[in-house]
Amino acid sequence: MSIEVSQLLKTYGTQKAVNNISFKINKGEITGFLGPNGAGKSTTMKIITGYLLQNAGSATVCGLDVTKNPLEIKRKIGYLPEANPLYYDMYVREYLQFIAGIHSIKNSKKTIEDVIALTGLTTESKKNIGQLSKGYKQRVGLAASLVHDPEVLILDEPTSGLDPNQIIEIRNIIKEQGKSKTVLFSSHILQEVEAICDRVIIINKGEIVADDSIANLQKNTGNNVVKISFKEHIDEVMFRQISEIKNIARENDHSWKLVSEDANETRKQLLQLALDKNLNIVSLQTEGNSLEEIFRSLTQNEK
Repeated sequence: MSIEVSQLLKTYGTQKAVNNISFKINKGEITGFLGPNGAGKSTTMKIITGYLLQNAGSATVCGLDVTKNPLEIKRKIGYLPEANPLYYDMYVREYLQFIAGIHSIKNSKKTIEDVIALTGLTTESKKNIGQLSKGYKQRVGLAASLVHDPEVLILDEPTSGLDPNQIIEIRNIIKEQGKSKTVLFSSHILQEVEAICDRVIIINKGEIVADDSIANLQKNTGNNVVKISFKEHIDEVMFRQISEIKNIARENDHSWKLVSEDANETRKQLLQLALDKNLNIVSLQTEGNSLEEIFRSLTQNEK
């Protein structure tokens, strides 16, 4: 188990920033960590990386307790914090050499050149960090988190400030790193999470409200939409025979959009009805709730 959090509690006065949360993440798993501002994401990440002490509970990385093995943990983790602290007076290569020195990396020159190429910093590598755009500063932070080839990556808003092309490039880097590393990252760009992750953890008001694959969340949260098109003209009355269908909307003369409590059962019954009535189905597809809809439904509770 690369990351394990158990009954983690962090309080600020009477406020519970993180309220007894638990989860496990395996090696080779890319997990999205989602939640509204102030939900406890960054606090949890800081505790896992050893930059913040919890009030109760435990966090382990690669089997090591983060409070008992702080230096060893930092060797195993690559951390890109949301604020991305950089030395603006240093040059890109100079800064990465500084980070490599902290980790006592052998053959650091080749390592730095490799990570510069990996993160797309080649054209900007001779510049002073303070002269870089926000997107390239973000890349420098990512490069610094990768320079020591960590087993675990903790990335807090890694695509912040990037343009669409840069986002795709960083997405590909994260996916590639996830083949051999454990990756936990937060993002407010839910399309990115859908593109990169199979699993998401959603936290709200310091508590985990969902921890599952995106596919299962789409299946189990709220309604599902079934879209069907026939060769023939169909009357709405036919769909009322299926009890799982809660809403019927005609899209055109041949196509319908059906909101169902059980999309799989609805599909089965539609196929049976078509067979019984000798109807020709042109297309039949299921649309689960988007991650954005799931996120809103789980985090828009009353305060």
